Amino acid sequence: MARWLRSSFLLTWLLATGHVLADVDRVRLLDVSDAIGPAVADYVVRGIDAAEEAEEPLVILRLDTPGGLDASMRVIVQRILAAEIPVVTWVAPSGARAASAGTFIMYASHVAAMAPATNLGAATPVSIGATGTGKPPAEEGDDEAEGKRKPGTAMERKAINDATAYIHGLAELRGRNVEWAERAVTEAASLSAEDAVQQNVVDLVVADLDGLLGALDGRVVEIKEREVTLATDGLEVIEQVPDWRSELLAIITNPNVAYMLMLLGIYGIFFELANPGAIVPGVIGAIALVLALYAFHVLPVNYAGVALVLIGMAFMVAEVFMPSFGALGIGGLAAFVAGSIILLDTEVAAFSLSLPLVIALALTSLAFMMFVTGLALRQRRRPVVSGREQLIGGVGEALEAFAGEGRVHAHGETWSARSRVPVGAGQAVRITAIDGLVLEVEPLDKES
Repeated sequence: MARWLRSSFLLTWLLATGHVLADVDRVRLLDVSDAIGPAVADYVVRGIDAAEEAEEPLVILRLDTPGGLDASMRVIVQRILAAEIPVVTWVAPSGARAASAGTFIMYASHVAAMAPATNLGAATPVSIGATGTGKPPAEEGDDEAEGKRKPGTAMERKAINDATAYIHGLAELRGRNVEWAERAVTEAASLSAEDAVQQNVVDLVVADLDGLLGALDGRVVEIKEREVTLATDGLEVIEQVPDWRSELLAIITNPNVAYMLMLLGIYGIFFELANPGAIVPGVIGAIALVLALYAFHVLPVNYAGVALVLIGMAFMVAEVFMPSFGALGIGGLAAFVAGSIILLDTEVAAFSLSLPLVIALALTSLAFMMFVTGLALRQRRRPVVSGREQLIGGVGEALEAFAGEGRVHAHGETWSARSRVPVGAGQAVRITAIDGLVLEVEPLDKES
C-alpha cells in the first residue's frame, strides 16, 4: 500500500511539473527532401499521427526544401500546431535549406534546429517575388532602396499581408524573432544557421542526429499550454519510409503526370463513345480521368485552363468532321497550348508544367486526332459486309424469266424478287433494295 502511494505521488508530481515518462525508447524521423506539395503533406501528417498512436516521445522532421505550395504548407503547420507530442524540425544535412514554405514550418515547430552550412528564409510568396518593374531596388524608391519591395496590385498586397500575418502569429506563439520573420516574407531575407541562432530564429545548431538528441535531452517545450521536458538520451531513431500510398500520391500529383492522365482519360472516353463496346479505351480512360481529377483537386488548378484544353481538343476533332481549311485545327491547337500553360495556378517551379511537354503533346494530339479520327470515319463509310444490309448493291442471278415477281439466287440463298423490267432466266441482276423478304432487283445490263 505504501509503495502504491509513493508511486502515485511520483506520477502526480511528474505530470504537475510537466515531466513525461517515455514508455517508448525510439523517436520517429520523417525525411522531407523535396518541394512541399500534397504528397509531402500527407506523409508528414500521417507520420505525426502514427507517432502519437505509438506514444512516442517526439517526432523529428528532417527538412531540405526549396519551398512549395501554400495550401500544403498550411496543412503541415496546422498538424504541427495540433500535435500532442513535440515536433522538432531539423534542416539537414549540411548544404540543405528551408526556403519559403520551409521557413513557416520551422517557425511552427516546437524546436527548430539546423545543421552547419544550412540556411532558411526567402519566404516571400513566389508570385509576389516574381513580379515587379525589373529595376534594381535602389531605382524604385526609398523603400526599395532599403531592400524592401512594395507589391503593386491589390492581389499582391493581399497575398503578402496574409503571409506576413501568418508567420507573425507563428513567431509569437513559439517566442521567436518576430521582426526577422516578417522580413523573411516582405524582403525575402535569408539567414545562415549560425546567424539564425544568434537572432533567435532557431534554437539549435547540430551536425548529426546523435548531437540533436543530446541537445534536446532535458529541454523544456510547451505543448498546448503545458510544459514537457524532453528525455531523449539513448533513444533509437527510426526513419519512416514513404509507403505505397505516399509514393502513388507523389506520382499522380506530379503536374506533368496529372496532365497526361487527363489527356489519356479524355482520349479513352472519346474513342469509347465513338466505338461503343470497345470497353478497353473506356475503362482505361475512366480510371485515368478519375486519377487526374483527384490530382487536380489537391493541386492549384485554374479551371479556365481546363476549359481551354477541352475546347482545343474539341476544335481539333471538329476539323476532321467539318474541314475548315485548318481554321478549326489551328484554333484548337492554340486553345490547347494556352489552356495547358495556365492550367496550374502557381509559379512554384516544382509544380509547373513542362513547356516542351505541352508543345509535344499538343502537336501529338492534333496529329493523333486527325489521323485516328479520319481512319474511324473512313471505316464508318465503308460498305456493310455482313447482315441483310450487305445485300444492297450485290449481284444475283435470275433463276427464271419473270416480269414482275420471280426468284433469284443471291449470296448462296434463293430469294423472292421483284423487278420493274423483264428479266431473263440466268440473267445477272443487281439488288437495289429489300422489302421484307423480297428483293428489289434490276437487270445488271438493262440494254441486253
